[in-house]
Amino acid sequence: MLENTIELEARQETLRKQATEELSAVGPGEEDDPTSGFKRPAKTEQHTTTAHVQFVALCMPLFLAGWNDGTTGPLLPKIQSAYDVNFTIVSLIFVFACLGFLTGSLINIPLSDKLGFGKVIVLGSIFQMVGYMLMVPALPFPAFVVAYAINGVGVALQDAQANGFVASLDTNAEAKMGVLHAVYGAGALCSPLVATQFAQQKHWSLHYLASLGVAIINTLVLIGVFRFKRQDDCLRESGQMISEYPTIEQSIHGNGKFRQILCHKTVQLLALYILIYVGVEVTTGSWIVTYIIQERHGGPSSGYISTGFFAGLMIGRVALLWVNEKVGERRVIFLYTLLAIGLEMVIWFVPSLIGDAIAVSVIGILLGPMYPIAMNHAGRVLPRWILTGSIGWIAGFGQAGSAILPFMTGAISSKYGIKSMQPLLVAMMVVMVIMWGIVPSHQNLDYQPLASRF
Repeated sequence: MLENTIELEARQETLRKQATEELSAVGPGEEDDPTSGFKRPAKTEQHTTTAHVQFVALCMPLFLAGWNDGTTGPLLPKIQSAYDVNFTIVSLIFVFACLGFLTGSLINIPLSDKLGFGKVIVLGSIFQMVGYMLMVPALPFPAFVVAYAINGVGVALQDAQANGFVASLDTNAEAKMGVLHAVYGAGALCSPLVATQFAQQKHWSLHYLASLGVAIINTLVLIGVFRFKRQDDCLRESGQMISEYPTIEQSIHGNGKFRQILCHKTVQLLALYILIYVGVEVTTGSWIVTYIIQERHGGPSSGYISTGFFAGLMIGRVALLWVNEKVGERRVIFLYTLLAIGLEMVIWFVPSLIGDAIAVSVIGILLGPMYPIAMNHAGRVLPRWILTGSIGWIAGFGQAGSAILPFMTGAISSKYGIKSMQPLLVAMMVVMVIMWGIVPSHQNLDYQPLASRF
């Protein structure tokens, strides 16, 4: 035991010296790194351009994820009619999508270590392309829902990689995370405009041909910009300083990263919070059209209410950045959620088509900042050596919420009617408030990876 301790301490000291020698090397055109106390090379114009190109490329998968989530709401009544199924059966779309999301989030961590960022994110885009190819011909319902599962794997892999990459940036990570998810809102805003038109046509499934076109462009952009490289290599190209040596924690516990992430309490609390949040977001965007048609007697153009919700989502993630900074990101989540609950009560009890449409859009604005704030919070409270993998798990696992809660809504609506949607959403928002209160507000500096306890 004593020999192992001495060997471990010697190994740690060696790694510290290697990192110090690398980081403290001083040359012309270098600037201070306030976080480390060492010098780092100043970024050139080429570095800045590369960083901008990489960020724009990462926005593509998020745009497509938003497009994917915004598609379902306007098409849901048409899918239900075309396959002649009830609320519970049509909700199997969300169940199979959930299976895809969970599968993608589970395989993301080992795939990232084995293949690297560039290959995994392209693999996810290919999965999504295959899913859309199977949706275009409107195959029998069992095959149609399997296509949603394949699509879900692709969305989870890309979402995990994109969020992990942006969370690792050393410049304006918080603002870029907000913009990244505003682009998600833009995709969810554009999709219902197209899907609503196809929902009124006989060949409604041709909407997925448009989705396939966007997915192909996404794949080509990801290949062209990242060229299958690992994340650290891509970050170095943008001028970010990444040590050639592993951190002490990575060296000692690196083989147990998957286990460390899954057993880290804060990671799982954030994952559960994101799961409920995404569930509320997608349930509102997906089922609100059906709710308006059946409960408020809206016409075929009710699909545009879903557009209003996702437009609010996009606007909120950019327009409320100053509010987040002024109030504080942790406190402002409570404020936004309580206001959203109040507006859900309005939709529940006030039978006004126009009033409900406006309330849905404002709820979108309030929900918008929550996801990027949670991701930024993860960057502050999680150990750096598991941050990228943890962000990937939180994002991928959270995407399962976009399937679980919409399915619950469909199953409950089959028995009690679509009017049950509003009390369910209110209850889930209350749970969000409780979950956010449980999430630690700062990093536990005494945290030790599980592998070091045995």
